[in-house]
Amino acid sequence: MKNNILTKIAFVITCSLFSCSKSLPVLDDVNLKEWNDDKNACTGKRLAMKDAITSQKEKLLGLNEMELVSLLGKPDNNELYKRNQKFYYYNILPSKDCNLKTQNPVLQLVVRFTAMGVANEVSVE
Repeated sequence: MKNNILTKIAFVITCSLFSCSKSLPVLDDVNLKEWNDDKNACTGKRLAMKDAITSQKEKLLGLNEMELVSLLGKPDNNELYKRNQKFYYYNILPSKDCNLKTQNPVLQLVVRFTAMGVANEVSVE
């Protein structure tokens, strides 16, 4: 009987912990489907969302890597830096991988993660 009560309490606590996860932020004026479909910014749709992303980049702070990938999709490039810091790069201008004849300068959304996997710096460079 006592074992059954402890099992029920453990179940309730476990369910409570997993149900309290935070929801992903809403990025106004950013079509996330178009953002995800525009890999390496080859179609130019990400460029149209540049101002909206720039003005709301603080909403990305504090997200972990999986949450960011769920929101913005897989990054175009990533880099492992010293002390297990990671950088995710999302192209805003078409990259050299787009097979376009013009060579554009690089413009990217850059997200820096701590060693714990939490976004602590977001910039457009």
